[in-house]
Amino acid sequence: MMQKTTISFKSWHVLFSAILVLALLVTGCGGRSGGPGGGDLSNPPGNESANNGGSTGDKVVIDFWAQKFEDTTDAWFKKWVGEFNKSQSEVEVKLTIVPADAWDQKMKAAQAAGKAPDIRTINYGNVANAAKTGQLMALNDLMDSAAFDDLYDNMKGFVSVNGQYYAYPKLVEPSAVMFYRKDMFQEAGLDPNQPPTTWAELLETAQKLTKKGVFGLSIAQTAPDLGWSSWGLQYNAVGHLAVTEDWSKADVNNEGYKAVLDFYQKAYQSGVMPKQALAGYADIKPFGEGKIAIQICGSWAIGQLRNTYKDMVGKVGIAPMASMDGELTKPTATLGGWSLAVDGKSKHPQESADFISYLLAGDPNIMIDFFKTSQFSKFSPRKSVDEAMKSDPDASKDEWRALVSEQIIPYSQAEPIYPWDISFALATSIESAMKGTSVDKALEKAEKDINDFITKNKLAGTNPKN
Repeated sequence: MMQKTTISFKSWHVLFSAILVLALLVTGCGGRSGGPGGGDLSNPPGNESANNGGSTGDKVVIDFWAQKFEDTTDAWFKKWVGEFNKSQSEVEVKLTIVPADAWDQKMKAAQAAGKAPDIRTINYGNVANAAKTGQLMALNDLMDSAAFDDLYDNMKGFVSVNGQYYAYPKLVEPSAVMFYRKDMFQEAGLDPNQPPTTWAELLETAQKLTKKGVFGLSIAQTAPDLGWSSWGLQYNAVGHLAVTEDWSKADVNNEGYKAVLDFYQKAYQSGVMPKQALAGYADIKPFGEGKIAIQICGSWAIGQLRNTYKDMVGKVGIAPMASMDGELTKPTATLGGWSLAVDGKSKHPQESADFISYLLAGDPNIMIDFFKTSQFSKFSPRKSVDEAMKSDPDASKDEWRALVSEQIIPYSQAEPIYPWDISFALATSIESAMKGTSVDKALEKAEKDINDFITKNKLAGTNPKN
């Protein structure tokens, strides 16, 4: 999730930001092996290419760099690059898979040398800033307008700035889904078909589920995790995030934010949560091992459960994260994910856009093939793909996929594009409140820290979306 390469994962200082983002990328976006982004740092820096087209001859060669994700995602890219190349007589796409920890350095070096790839993967949080600085080319005149009409309305803004589209989305992953043990509900005298829908009900239910060896609830509790995982709850209670639209000042000292901090404080202080996290927010492992009755985690946990804890899946229920007032058509999650974009200086923009159209905006079955590889833990930004899934034997029978796509994604919001430092300042105040600082004092400090950052970095008026 999270815009995970500066996405919003930017940093206390630029260095911390980069490190934090990479760490999130490691924990992965969806089957994602655990957290926003989906990168894999285990591979040493280097290139892994899949041309499948033989000699280039007089063909136009399109360089495509994809960040390293799960092995299944890499295999999917190779497969469909190969299929595209087989269908072409004048164009060949050269795929290079770049480890996440080498991405920034390799990309900056290529840009400085005038050798940036024609096509690149880019997370949503980076699109607007990259477009503003001329790194990306507008796609409106390079792709059929029907491709953009096919996107869900609440996702078009992820890849557009001032009416121009600068990338085409591949997937989305909601940051918050409620995973709960139906058998534990029954043992506690609770209805497993009626998961809690309000914050108050969630805390009450978690209290009833807490017993020796089992905590009733797991949710983010450290600032690095709270920074991005709480965005959905901020939208839910407040209707906006931590700064004004023009990024001129903090907007956190209000009743909505007080309610957010109060919820986290009560969850932590009541004892339904472990005093020290059993794992990061993005990791479903404690739940999979039976140590947690209700865990709030991103949709990527679906893949983790199905791959690693297969024997437990039948005991698991999923639902939208509870809303402050029980209204589940309000946001409770943000959507992170990845897209493809054409470099602003590409010498072959049309051919590059044609490949993006083929891979991401063309035959729905190509994307259904991708979503199957993720165990349906990632979701489509395209209406036509979701419609086609209704006829697919595997997708149509997947109840978890249907619930997330129908009850969570339509009401979710985009992750913020302002610097990570702002999210981290607010997250630090949440953690402080959880550990006993009064909500009012915690918010006063967050307000001051955010305003100081805005002033120091001359952030006011720099929102690329304004």
